[in-house]
Amino acid sequence: MSAVLELERLNVRFPLTSGVLHAVRDVSFRVEPREILAIVGESGCGKSMTALAIMNLLHRRAERRVEALRFRGEDIARLPQRKFNRLRGDRMAMIFQEPMTSLNPVYTIGDQLEEVFLRHRAATREDARRRARSLLEKVGIPAPDQRMRQYPHQLSGGLRQRVMIAMALMCEPDLIIADEPTTALDVTIQAQVLALLKRLQAEFEMAMILITHDLGVVARMADRVLVMYAGEIVESGPTRRIFDSPSHPYTQGLLRCLPQLSAADDADARLGTIAGVVPSLVGEVRGCAFANRCPHVVDACRADRVAVAAAAAEHSYRCLIPPERTLANFRETAR
Repeated sequence: MSAVLELERLNVRFPLTSGVLHAVRDVSFRVEPREILAIVGESGCGKSMTALAIMNLLHRRAERRVEALRFRGEDIARLPQRKFNRLRGDRMAMIFQEPMTSLNPVYTIGDQLEEVFLRHRAATREDARRRARSLLEKVGIPAPDQRMRQYPHQLSGGLRQRVMIAMALMCEPDLIIADEPTTALDVTIQAQVLALLKRLQAEFEMAMILITHDLGVVARMADRVLVMYAGEIVESGPTRRIFDSPSHPYTQGLLRCLPQLSAADDADARLGTIAGVVPSLVGEVRGCAFANRCPHVVDACRADRVAVAAAAAEHSYRCLIPPERTLANFRETAR
């Protein structure tokens, strides 16, 4: 079975008065049917920009260059806008990280849900209403008829996010992109929303791209992981493999920052940190972008762009240092 989505060499640039900002650099990946692919990295690394580029929702000043963007085998990178609009919201859908700014404040919840169905399906208003009511029940919203008559400001943050999930499912898409779907929710509601997403993804047999900076979420949800840093993918592989044998120093640094249960009784225990700051992506970026923060850096790291290497089957990383050298240090410091 062919991949649901294939992305080849995506670049996103923003012309600025001080130069060109290279927000996304040569990003390539594929999403398999019924797979949850997590894209993880710190704020500003290019995760959301990649998602917006896939959905053709970039700011008009952005310059998107991509060799291929295939959805179900069809290259959609250069589709006319009208045809792409028919695809987006129907077979591809996106859940945004802040529902209060994504939902229209002057329309009821029911009107906004029904609009999605009517736009992409030859259906009556009553068909759309039944579909909306059914999905609100499925995502765990009580009294759906009452909620459909309400406006976004009358719902809590958790309910608004459930509405966004229902909206994304209205046309039973093949692919959902969830961009940090639990931002600004409290911990209990976060867990509920994530469990709901995972259950619905399995029930509807969809592929999902999950964008997050939370490695705990990745461990619970994802089949495969892409680690992004400074606009590019620095490591990718099966989730278990990434957590057990991280090969890039940045991935190792992220995992060191996770709280350890073994340190709960140690009064001197400290969370790990990654020294330094993210480099500017304005102008030419030479060598490895992580070189100024890496404890294993050598002169060659700063010279030319580092190529992708294979650590194991389906596990690749962008680093000149052999993983066995960095892993030994990582495992020692992680104890």
